[in-house]
Amino acid sequence: MQVVWLRSSLALRDLQAFIQHTVVYCKMDPKLQKTKNSSSNSANSPDSTHSLFPFPDEVLERVLSFLHSHKDRSSVSLVCKDWYDAERWTRTKLFIGNCYSVSPEIVARRFPRIKSVTLKGKPRFSDFNLVPQHWGADVHSWLVVFAKVYPFLEELRLKRMTLNDESLKFLATSFPGFKALSLLSCEGFSTDGLKAIATHCKNLTELDIQENGMDDLGGGWLSCFSENCSSLEVLNFASLNSEVSFDALEKLVRRCKSLRILKVNKSITLDQLQQLLVLAPQLIELGTGSFQQELTPLQYEGLGIAFSNCKNLQTLSGFWEDTSLHLPVLYSACPSLTFLNLSYATLRSGELAKIVAHSPNIRRLWVLDTVGDKGLEAVGSSCPFLEELRVFPADPFEQDLHHGVTEAGFLAVSRGCRKLHYVLYFCRQMTNAAVATIVQNCPDFTHFRLCIMNPGERDYLTNEPMDEAFGAVVKTCTNLRRLALSGLLTDLTFEYIGKYAKNLEALSVAFAGSSDRGMQCVLQGCPKLRKLEIRDCPFGNAALLSGIEKYETMRSLWMSACNVTMSACKLLAKEMPRLNVEVMRDEGSDESQADKVYIYRTVAGSRRDAPPFVVTL
Repeated sequence: MQVVWLRSSLALRDLQAFIQHTVVYCKMDPKLQKTKNSSSNSANSPDSTHSLFPFPDEVLERVLSFLHSHKDRSSVSLVCKDWYDAERWTRTKLFIGNCYSVSPEIVARRFPRIKSVTLKGKPRFSDFNLVPQHWGADVHSWLVVFAKVYPFLEELRLKRMTLNDESLKFLATSFPGFKALSLLSCEGFSTDGLKAIATHCKNLTELDIQENGMDDLGGGWLSCFSENCSSLEVLNFASLNSEVSFDALEKLVRRCKSLRILKVNKSITLDQLQQLLVLAPQLIELGTGSFQQELTPLQYEGLGIAFSNCKNLQTLSGFWEDTSLHLPVLYSACPSLTFLNLSYATLRSGELAKIVAHSPNIRRLWVLDTVGDKGLEAVGSSCPFLEELRVFPADPFEQDLHHGVTEAGFLAVSRGCRKLHYVLYFCRQMTNAAVATIVQNCPDFTHFRLCIMNPGERDYLTNEPMDEAFGAVVKTCTNLRRLALSGLLTDLTFEYIGKYAKNLEALSVAFAGSSDRGMQCVLQGCPKLRKLEIRDCPFGNAALLSGIEKYETMRSLWMSACNVTMSACKLLAKEMPRLNVEVMRDEGSDESQADKVYIYRTVAGSRRDAPPFVVTL
């Protein structure tokens, strides 16, 4: 890289442009990337002690404030010591993708001014009950350190973390200016913890509770907000089951004039929803309550008017226990929608067709497979701007092929929605030819997650493996970043992935492959791979050890129900001391086998809270 000397009088916009070019260079330079991967999250600064750019620190800090991507900031910090220091003092938001990759003490030394933290815990396969209970990822030690060094912390966003009510009470009382709490797929707490948040966080702007394994002890927490609380902008309690006090909710919504996002649970009736919409017509995201209620003509008319007055509405979700008779009240709000989440509504094809016909600007659509292929044909005809489609199974254990969706629905969407770049598609049958046609119609896929629900399913027309389907995906979709495999797959699929998927960052594999060669092809051929998740595959020691140099550039590797032994895991741990190699044994299994293996890079060493069933090598 040619060194460019800058005068201190250089215009901010020129300096900013230069930094953007530097970011690109840092991402492309393999030497810098190696440095980044070997010292990620370290408290030590770059070796260089010489400033490359002699202009005032305040100018550099001002320009760095325009960099919002944590990846860009990490790249910039590698340029020289001055840039490292400037980035250190100007960073206020922190993203940690694995809570065991770094310790809270290291974070505190590295970044002194953090106001917002996003922290992820358990591996993603915990969503499928593959990670044992009480595995770890407790947030409390982080909160204790944050209370000492970041008393000004304002935001905390947790995903797959463990926390109890005492941790929530500690959070609520330790940070006077705390504003935003988001809990997604967390566990260990109850609504008593939410009471502490509502009681003590006087400046709360966001409370987002989604899909957590928590104890719902009642809706009394909602009544704990102060009568003076008027700061809420986001309130989401859609996944809770208990009935809340509508009087308390109505008063809260009335006071919070800046409320943008409101997602209520199924205890809220349609007439109550209508009252809330009258109070908050400024909403941009709405999660409805139950849609099963008998309405008088006057109530029905009032609900329709309330929806029509929500001129800024962009996202709709909810619709529990939906009744098709009430769906037309939504039509007046549909033209402005960009995201429609119907993943809790068991709609049929005709009902979906009517909704999407009124929603021409939809970019994101989530539905259950009860809509059938005919419903997806309507999507293809009505939603030309669709970018993301997720089709979930209403009953994943149902074996009747006459229900659900097939390749026909996927093909219909691909023909009409050429901007599609993200798909999660659960089905029971698929063909190689269909997938090849789909990616030809939509070559810009960045996320392709095809889930054929019966493991080892072949192309049902040709009886061939599904190798050519995923071969077409990686050959055609050159910007592919995330891929999930399913169906009967041989090593040929993995050869295709290693040869063509050069931008792939995350790969999920289940019940696939023929031999170690499959995993070897991926590890050797995908330079940007960061997360690899494998279950129930024939990959063994040779496959695991083939990535011995690769794992330090990745965030994590998960392998369960494969053919890996303890001896191979011990060898890997010995050769790569900066990796944590964790083995979880199933009860009664062969002690020489590694039933579940979780490997991740870390600068914090072995974790101190591992339960007895987790062996860290």
